[in-house]
Amino acid sequence: MNGNIRVGNLFGIPFYINPSWFLVLGLMTLTYGGQLAFTTELPGVLPWLVGLFASLLLFASVLAHELGHSFVAISQGIEVKSITLFIFGGLASLERESKSPGEAFAVAIAGPLVSIILFAIFTAIQVTTPLPLALSLVVSLLAYINLILALFNMIPGLPLDGGNVLKAIVWKITGNPQKGVIFAGRFGQFFGWTAVIIGALGTLGVIPFGNFWTVLIGWFLLQNAGTAAQSARLEDKLNHFTASDAITKESPIVKENLTLREFANNYIIGKQPWRKFLVTNEENMLVGVLEVEDLKNISTHLWGETTIKELMKSHDDVKTVSDTETLLEVVKMLEQQKETELTVIKEDGTLLGLVEKKGITQLLQSQR
Repeated sequence: MNGNIRVGNLFGIPFYINPSWFLVLGLMTLTYGGQLAFTTELPGVLPWLVGLFASLLLFASVLAHELGHSFVAISQGIEVKSITLFIFGGLASLERESKSPGEAFAVAIAGPLVSIILFAIFTAIQVTTPLPLALSLVVSLLAYINLILALFNMIPGLPLDGGNVLKAIVWKITGNPQKGVIFAGRFGQFFGWTAVIIGALGTLGVIPFGNFWTVLIGWFLLQNAGTAAQSARLEDKLNHFTASDAITKESPIVKENLTLREFANNYIIGKQPWRKFLVTNEENMLVGVLEVEDLKNISTHLWGETTIKELMKSHDDVKTVSDTETLLEVVKMLEQQKETELTVIKEDGTLLGLVEKKGITQLLQSQR
């Protein structure tokens, strides 16, 4: 899984750690441990042990944030494929999008709400409970980080939670989820460029804030926001076509009353080498499937008197789709069922032909 290390399961959700996480963990431990060494009287390596403990708790907060998204998604019947911790935080990978803008909003806002709740809990502990200095500093840091985590993630641009909130709002207003992604993606790119510029100026000493990490965060936003917007534009385009628009010309369809000799002469010799043909009756209804390989089981001198109907197999395993289904749904079905083609059927059961991945690609290319 992209080099990620599987740690185990959390509430049935596969949990991974990206190798980049160890780099950040080490830097945070050294940085915070060094601060404790100068601000407290902790002996020996204890400041760095406390720094390591605090760093792990910070990532536990990130994990809680992602679990917030995950639990709400699960409540909507959405499978959470995994949760991964990496250099910039965490990511919950969902099986699919929410079905409505309201549900999408709930999933998006759940993570920041968890972070705000943790901020409130750690702040209350800090204010009401007398703690040793080192522990007090850790609790204070956890409160601060969870507040920053919530506020940063509410920036209204993808791939941040605020971008997903904005996507849900635009989806609600326009009725089009892809428009929501495109709109929020543009905001994400804007904030990404802003972070890159600020980080570069800060690194060069032109302004008193911003650093190399700001540049990396900006680049992360740019890459992901751009990818999301590009994907949404493609999905929006697919929504404007139906399965019938992408039917393969000269789809492999034959009549059941043809003899094998007629079939071989008209559909095999000098033609596209299909391995399988869909068989229809006189009413153009799908009645079976003919495997070209099966012709070898019939002696050639019997081809003139043997019909396709006698050799065809059941069509029960044929994957079908309505001719009015959008190409976006067709593509999703192809991916989910791991198929390269689907059989297009009209509402009255009439067979129209095949829709293939390559045919969809060619249609989109012709529309540029």
